[in-house]
Amino acid sequence: MTVSRVAGVTAVALLAAALLAGCGSDSKGAPVWTVEPSGGAASPGATPGATAGTAAPSATASGDPSSSPGATASDWKVFTDPAKKVSFELPREWIAQSVEPDKGTLPGAVKVEVKDGEGTYLATLQTGLPEATPSACAASAKKSYVVVSSVPVELPHSGGEGTISPHVVFRVMQGYRFFGSYGITNIVGGADSKACQLQNVVRGLEGTGNYSFSDVSSLKSFAPDEKVAPAKAFDTLDQAADYVNKGPEFANVQRMLMSLEIKN
Repeated sequence: MTVSRVAGVTAVALLAAALLAGCGSDSKGAPVWTVEPSGGAASPGATPGATAGTAAPSATASGDPSSSPGATASDWKVFTDPAKKVSFELPREWIAQSVEPDKGTLPGAVKVEVKDGEGTYLATLQTGLPEATPSACAASAKKSYVVVSSVPVELPHSGGEGTISPHVVFRVMQGYRFFGSYGITNIVGGADSKACQLQNVVRGLEGTGNYSFSDVSSLKSFAPDEKVAPAKAFDTLDQAADYVNKGPEFANVQRMLMSLEIKN
């Protein structure tokens, strides 16, 4: 590594630490990006338990944690379900459609699918989900994962062992490629930045069931013969960081997830 590269990496790490030190869970709409050079340790600003993993490498550090990465849609609308139990913002050209809730959900459950203007699937909001017990997972089967983005959001939730306050996250799990997924969760990923699955689920208040707003309800390391979509797949962690930090899709999705409101 050249001297200039070392200086650049050090500057990025120091900048990230300075920015994150001044950011707390009260900054609802201000993304708190975990920034870390390739091959390094976790960002000093990463929230223990909230990220439950090391921060992914980032190609850029804008210096402004309140600005969304990439371009966001200029025109937004608000979706509210017919029963007015949930609402969220989405770009004007995107489509939000209420569909039949899954079997086994609680009475009054809501399910909404979101697609872009061309009909490509982006995310599903589901409420009234039953409590799901994670399947047994041998230590040898666990895969390493990193947290590319973790932003606190105020939503109703239950606490308890293995939980944190809700965060909008983008996480990547290693396999034959790097598999990524975005969503809202208050469930800790796994010890030592390893897990078999990462749940994009929030434990709701007592009697209301859990809920999920994500591309997939849980992320895993896919086998070569398995369909990956709608989860993402990247050849490198830098590609995953670019998707978060530079692309307009994630910037718009993040704003949508951050805007979620649930009426109890």
